[in-house]
Amino acid sequence: MEATGTDEVEKIKSKFMSAWHNMKYSWVLKTKTYFSRNSPVFLLGKCYHFKTEGEYRALHSWHSSSAGGSTEISGNVEEFRKDFISRIWLTYREEFPQIKGSALTTDCGWGCTLRTGQMLLAQGLMLHFLGRAWVWPEALDMDSSDSESWTSSTVRKLTASFEASLTAERDPKILARPQRGPTPRDWDVTEMRNEVYHRKIISWFGDSPLAAFGLHQLIEYGKKSGKMAGDWYGPAVVAHILRKAVEEARDPELQGVTVYVAQDCTVYSSDVIDRQCSLVGSGTAGTKAVIILVPVRLGGERTNTDYLEFVKGILSLEYCVGIIGGKPRQSYYFAGFQDDSLIYMDPHYCQSFVDVSIKDFPLESFHCPSPKKMSFKKMDPSCTIGFYCRTVQDFEKASEEITKMLKSSSKEKYPLFTFVKGHSRDYDFASSPLHEENDLFSEDEKKRLKRFSTEEFVLL
Repeated sequence: MEATGTDEVEKIKSKFMSAWHNMKYSWVLKTKTYFSRNSPVFLLGKCYHFKTEGEYRALHSWHSSSAGGSTEISGNVEEFRKDFISRIWLTYREEFPQIKGSALTTDCGWGCTLRTGQMLLAQGLMLHFLGRAWVWPEALDMDSSDSESWTSSTVRKLTASFEASLTAERDPKILARPQRGPTPRDWDVTEMRNEVYHRKIISWFGDSPLAAFGLHQLIEYGKKSGKMAGDWYGPAVVAHILRKAVEEARDPELQGVTVYVAQDCTVYSSDVIDRQCSLVGSGTAGTKAVIILVPVRLGGERTNTDYLEFVKGILSLEYCVGIIGGKPRQSYYFAGFQDDSLIYMDPHYCQSFVDVSIKDFPLESFHCPSPKKMSFKKMDPSCTIGFYCRTVQDFEKASEEITKMLKSSSKEKYPLFTFVKGHSRDYDFASSPLHEENDLFSEDEKKRLKRFSTEEFVLL
């Protein structure tokens, strides 16, 4: 009898928590993001110039003026909108399959750094399979009317959730957001192939136990470092979790990609190249592309503004896949900048579970309709920087370029991180084996992760 009473209390608690999450994380605020026409805008290595009438304009209110706009980057606002919206946006979700070992069916309130990590990895996979020039053909169909419909839908959703909490209704009935019909489009073979990969990449991040990089899998890998569902994750811990997720992925398409995480702010070139030159699936010789993740701190308690130019330089590189960072209490995915403000995608928006296993699942909720900006001064010093290199030659070129950037920005201080020749074992550090048999994390990694987990900022 006592157990039954406890179960009922937990059910009621769960329903009220779900309603609270809907209220706290589901509102789409009609805030406008302003961009100057006088300063260039950088987005993951691409530069845009906004030459419009007036000093400032709100980005999300700009609409496509014609179906076939100029392909030039300079002076074309629509090209920036199309590029930004094409990035994969991963946010809080609710009502997904229960996470193993817990009663959780949502990551609202605790999963934001896992989501920003997913966004960074997704950008790396987009570079690998689609290339930096790819944009989603449907991107400009998402305009400000989407935000308005999301807002009104959220009001209905919130009301329905509260009613369901009180009436014990399992599936609250809400009016769905109106969906646009498919736009007739004569796609060529390349466009069809790209759309297949676009959907496949998103499906790898689905919120189900079988998705290679979904929340369920990432949490399982996080358990090896002492993290559980509902815990807060920091950028460094997430970097190691992403590496393990890619290593353990079984999809043949993913056998040509590997992830390397810098050790104590040091990238050991021979270790990276060893990963790139390891066997590619079924014992086939080849070279793997590598996503390099570098956990760093941009200062002590607060971010040191001396690092601003370096961060801007990093986001100006075509092989940068973004930064897992944020401000105190919130994690963001930084993808660009204008002047001294960072451009980011925000995971703190609670959306409904989407079953990515069904054919032609809706894509709109995986693409952000408008960017946000934040002053660099507000950035939390703890972050993880990501790069993508397709070949060994690309890695060598990138390491030279980034090293020059690090030296020029150090101002007689130690650089944020370094590239050194040789293996980590050559410097008497325990190297991370490529194939670990019994445990996903080596003892050295566990110690490092434990240290990182105590240094990360708190995410609410």
